[in-house]
Amino acid sequence: MRDKFKVWIKLLYRQRELQLFALIGVVLLLLFSYLPLFGIIIAFKDYRINMGLEGILTSEWVGLKYFKDFFGFYRFKEIFKNTVILSVLKLLFTFPAPILLALLLNELKSNKFRRVVQTVSYLPNFISWVLVFTIANAFLNADTGVLNHILLYLDLTEIPIPFLTSSDWFYSVATFLAVWKNSGYWAIIFLAAISGIDPQLYEAAEMDGAGRLARIWYITLPGIKSSIVTVLILSIGSLLGGGMGGSNFEQCYIFGNAINNSASEIIQTFAFKTGLAEGRFAYATAVDLVQSMLSISLILISNQVAKKVTGEGIF
Repeated sequence: MRDKFKVWIKLLYRQRELQLFALIGVVLLLLFSYLPLFGIIIAFKDYRINMGLEGILTSEWVGLKYFKDFFGFYRFKEIFKNTVILSVLKLLFTFPAPILLALLLNELKSNKFRRVVQTVSYLPNFISWVLVFTIANAFLNADTGVLNHILLYLDLTEIPIPFLTSSDWFYSVATFLAVWKNSGYWAIIFLAAISGIDPQLYEAAEMDGAGRLARIWYITLPGIKSSIVTVLILSIGSLLGGGMGGSNFEQCYIFGNAINNSASEIIQTFAFKTGLAEGRFAYATAVDLVQSMLSISLILISNQVAKKVTGEGIF
């Protein structure tokens, strides 16, 4: 036993640089992911911010009171509907988009052109939603937007279309911008999976007379099936938060306003406003916990369905 311990210590010392990097990651994970979980308890207590840290333990236990308050809130159905619809629309459009982009990039013969297209496509991922709103406002603003000027000039509309202020347009604009912003980044994952496919398979298929579409259908897609399933499960798990389409919270909070609030208010923005603006931290925690529990359920369900349908899963 002592000899095994000495061998283990020597191994750690030889790998001290790598172990140090791993230790930093573990510490950050504990500080910012696991330690805050202790605060979940206030969702079941009558906690006030002026109670401080001690109040987390000493405040009165109220059980499921805040959960009942949220489910009985007059806007609950509207907020829940917005969260689900926006998340589902993002999944339906942002999930296949990077796969199609990766397939198209893989078919390009010119490496230089491929690198240019790939760089241009994933650059939007590094742009904050604040800057995205600035860009969108320049194009979609009802008074000064470029798109409305073009539509009016071509007589395609008689009055400017309020893309950014109308609740009727919010889902469409949010989904389109999510696809534009995140497709290039996620395409990198699928391109990496495609690069791992044996090139001899393509050569053999081409010699047998298989066309480009046939090679994609029978070689490329089956070759990246495990990556597609893994990304799909993770996307479904984070569906209510935005999934592959990025943060629903940032997008709805920045693009939301008093006019389109009936479509832009989601669980995350409601919890944020309730917690900070009204100081109801216990109630806001309960609201966020509802979304977290739904997300965990979606991960478990999607993983089981994927295992049964494709034989692939993440656990």
